[in-house]
Amino acid sequence: MNLAKGHPAMLTSERLYQTLLDSITDYAIYMLDADGHVSTWNSGAERIKGYRADEIIGRHFSLFYTDEERERGEPQRALAIARQEGRFEKENWRVRKDGSRFWAHVVIDAIHDDAGRVVGFAKITRDNSERMEAQQALAKAREELFQAQKMEAIGQLTGGVAHDFNNLLMAIMGSLEMLRKRVPEDPSLLPLIDNAIRGAERGAALTQRMLAFSRRQELNVLPVDVPKLVHGMRDFLKSSLSQTLTIETDFDDTLPPVLTDPNQLETALLNLIVNARDAMPHGGTITISALPQEVREEDGRLKPGRYLRLSVRDNGEGMDTETLTHATTPFFTTKGVGRGTGLGLSMVQGLIEQSGGQLSIESRRGEGTTIFLCLPVAGDDRAIIEPELPLILPEENTRPLTILAVDDDALVLMNTTLMLEDLGHSVIEAYSAADALSVIKSGEALDLVITDHSMPRMTGSELAQEIARLRPALPVVLATGYAELPAGSDQQLPRLAKPFTQAQLKEIVGTVTR
Repeated sequence: MNLAKGHPAMLTSERLYQTLLDSITDYAIYMLDADGHVSTWNSGAERIKGYRADEIIGRHFSLFYTDEERERGEPQRALAIARQEGRFEKENWRVRKDGSRFWAHVVIDAIHDDAGRVVGFAKITRDNSERMEAQQALAKAREELFQAQKMEAIGQLTGGVAHDFNNLLMAIMGSLEMLRKRVPEDPSLLPLIDNAIRGAERGAALTQRMLAFSRRQELNVLPVDVPKLVHGMRDFLKSSLSQTLTIETDFDDTLPPVLTDPNQLETALLNLIVNARDAMPHGGTITISALPQEVREEDGRLKPGRYLRLSVRDNGEGMDTETLTHATTPFFTTKGVGRGTGLGLSMVQGLIEQSGGQLSIESRRGEGTTIFLCLPVAGDDRAIIEPELPLILPEENTRPLTILAVDDDALVLMNTTLMLEDLGHSVIEAYSAADALSVIKSGEALDLVITDHSMPRMTGSELAQEIARLRPALPVVLATGYAELPAGSDQQLPRLAKPFTQAQLKEIVGTVTR
């Protein structure tokens, strides 16, 4: 078939090639001369880089590089490698006409003439930003999962250690308390016992931090007026902190109450203030403030709802990026050996998250640090109720009781028995839930059961359920350091937090047997 001259089918091979290149929009395909100036341009290059052909042809391809790479001579190095080896390939950031960056996969091939001289370069660029973002998102998700699994494992270990340590402290504190009551008033002995008791109490405070970190502390959740709580701490803080430190507060009069444990929140704020003090050895200002916050969509650990964003800000040394990354990691401290446990911020984070909130930190080296505690607001129907003292306090039960004490730890059981007997009660000991049930089924006359929760084979809460079935009128007290009881257990059981003193034991016995 003959085609007339000028017929559309009579396109030259060069025009066919350009038409083919212009039909490719996912790749920037263009030519460079021997010095790196753009000599051709396709529609894909215009779409990816933003330049029209008349804007870019004749300009040097280094225009697509970042300022940092141009300063290092990367464009010249790329051409030198392509000229020497025939090909250059790399992934890196490139710059569009509008100044935005994209992650590019770049290939530069050298073009030779018949004599073997390099006369130019063929350059292909693909925008891989979406793939890189997907890879980064996957890597971040994997890292977050790894961190969550690691923190869960540390939490489980810490909680277990704290539980066992609580049992040891029970034996130490109980024995010291009984010893102090029975040792004669010897001025050379009593200070030693008192010192040992204070050391054990510090150990108990440490276990509370460990349990707070592992989200297993016992919380007494109430609506809390944050400004009132902070103002109530000011006098104590002023007397405890250096004269070079100033504490300022900034609260609106209409702030809603939050749901948390007021005593634990006080402890958490005290931890943050002490950290701020240590960050300002030469003095400074600590500012405590709060603002309402509305969360409309799922935001990290925060569910949609109303929150109060409480902040503690200092103008101290601040933290560098690496320190900030590890700030809430358990046992991480910058205070030096013997000056910090590394559990302060972990404890605060544990309390806030156990309360349904979230902790976040903003800090820069030399510019100070701000800790944000986001806590859920109490419902509108839950007003703050100030406890009212009754006009006539109920009489404390002082009659001798027969009490079944259950604990799988012999040291703890011995001390519980000693404290109860010292109060005038008769005690039957059981080293397991099975032993306790044998006593219950024998028909033994009992007034009360005090049982440990964490026991093998059958927990204390499971034992309490079985006792409720066999002898519904028999009261049961659960002794535990854990906040969470298993699903289906009786959450209303009276609890005695470990380690407990004889006074606390006396109080709960009197309360449940009135």
